[in-house]
Amino acid sequence: MTSTEHSPAACRASRHTRVQHLIAADEASLADLQALLATLPICSTGRVFVEVPDDSWVGRIDAPARMVVTWLDRSTRSGEPGTGRGCAPGQALARAVTAWADEMLCADDDDTRIHLMGGYLGTADILDHLVDSGVPADRVHTPAHYGLAPAS
Repeated sequence: MTSTEHSPAACRASRHTRVQHLIAADEASLADLQALLATLPICSTGRVFVEVPDDSWVGRIDAPARMVVTWLDRSTRSGEPGTGRGCAPGQALARAVTAWADEMLCADDDDTRIHLMGGYLGTADILDHLVDSGVPADRVHTPAHYGLAPAS
């Protein structure tokens, strides 16, 4: 049994390599999110951030057990500091993902797999931040129709 094999027995082994993922989605990409999560090995680790308009959108997401799913309810969040405005679409997602990336993507040899499936503006902001932080653009998967980075 090699350390990269993905079976229930292999994934329980302490020497098994676990791939970390950073996934960002919004209410428009929930079906794509579920499809992506269904393809991940059960031993995957990482974070899933899902931005939604309000808590009526919060539901069950089937993710590997070692992944944390965080729902971001736009209706309870503020917009730009000092403006008194509500949170714009993509804003909560961009804040959460960039904060997580700043804390967790700190090694030069980091192999985190990044999938950005939120709206265009939030995705563009996140991609810009990641690239400015040293993440190669070709390691970030975005919807092909956005034209931002190589598609997954």
